[in-house]
Amino acid sequence: MVKKIWNPEMECMKRADMEALQLERLKALVDYCDKNVKFYHDRFVKMGITADKIKVLSDIQYLPYTTKADLRDTYPFGMFGVDRREIVRIHASSGTTGNPTVVGYTKEDLGHWAEQVARIATAGGADENSLVQICFGYGLFTGALGLHYGLEKIGATVVPISSGNTEKQLKFMRDFGTDTIVATPSYCLYLAESAREMGISMENYNLKIGLLGSEGCTPEMRDQIEERWGNGFFVSDNYGMSELNGPGLSGECYLRDGMHIAEDHFLCEVINSETGDVLDKGETGELVVTNLTKRGIPMIRYRTKDITYINYEPCECGRTSARMHKIIGRSDDMLKIRGVNVFPSQVESALIGISEIGPHYLLIVRREGYSDTLEIKVELIDGSLLDKYGILEALQRKIHDRIKSILGIEIKVTLAEPKSIERFTGKAQRVVDLRNK
Repeated sequence: MVKKIWNPEMECMKRADMEALQLERLKALVDYCDKNVKFYHDRFVKMGITADKIKVLSDIQYLPYTTKADLRDTYPFGMFGVDRREIVRIHASSGTTGNPTVVGYTKEDLGHWAEQVARIATAGGADENSLVQICFGYGLFTGALGLHYGLEKIGATVVPISSGNTEKQLKFMRDFGTDTIVATPSYCLYLAESAREMGISMENYNLKIGLLGSEGCTPEMRDQIEERWGNGFFVSDNYGMSELNGPGLSGECYLRDGMHIAEDHFLCEVINSETGDVLDKGETGELVVTNLTKRGIPMIRYRTKDITYINYEPCECGRTSARMHKIIGRSDDMLKIRGVNVFPSQVESALIGISEIGPHYLLIVRREGYSDTLEIKVELIDGSLLDKYGILEALQRKIHDRIKSILGIEIKVTLAEPKSIERFTGKAQRVVDLRNK
């Protein structure tokens, strides 16, 4: 396992020096947005905000939040901070629930982005000797191109195979000697399942490192992925989103004790999702991020809706950058079932480790009368168990009791045939909400 630090000057900077740099960049960002983005200028005027009123980092609390709705309302280029001719690349969301969120990058922005990804790739174990297969879909999604240029920056060999075509993915892994993979956790697991089903020994694969992202990955899921691939395969998690460049905001080192934040580029806060109040250091809440260096589409206090907490203590790896905990869930993905908050990650943690079932599952929510119900649908590994009522009943009870002990509410458990739950090459869809149908 490579234990390098890509940019020690920034990643190991003393806390006081980092906060001084952040304050300097925050003031410059506020001034820039005031002069170049009408959306922010109008808000600043209304609130009486100017850059010279930012005296200390905590003064960020007086700046307005930015939300995904703001990007949709100003679609397509209303949030851009430069003339469109200075934008060298555009990415966008799918826009399945309204206008897509469109983000633009200047040449300088792309340079910063590659630097951010170089840090998380190096922290995760990649280096100039790595041969990396990128299984994210290339296109308007930021994941593939973001990792691509960051990995090339550190000198790695990149195979831009994109998503899907599992048999070809596995063939190239064997023939090329691929040692590093970029994918979602669920697709990385699916590739391992498919490799085993093809009857080819896992010894024929040289996979050593997984730079996984784009969806949540519990420690239990991570352990299962590593076990399925074997051969010392090591998985690290990383985080980002298109509104904040893409992947590269933070990533795990070999100690996997939180994801190191590129603090010279990103100023992070944690807030109470309901009140908007900033929480004390170490408290759990919604992550809010200000992108200090992006100019194509500046972003001040962007509400990510992701739930986490931040550890500001230096890491034993040598980095002094703050570390964000793995995403616990999303405030908008959180299900409220009979007054109880339920995150899919809680269910996943309970399911993994039960040998008779696979790692793929669905949470199905319905409304019966005036009450919400939750059904957990999981796959059996051995389909013949469907004919063995006693064993099936005991397994259902085991799963039911384990999940109920975590959630504290009554649930229904459905055991399904092997491979009956849809596989995803991108983000896995775990929740089916039928309450409005």
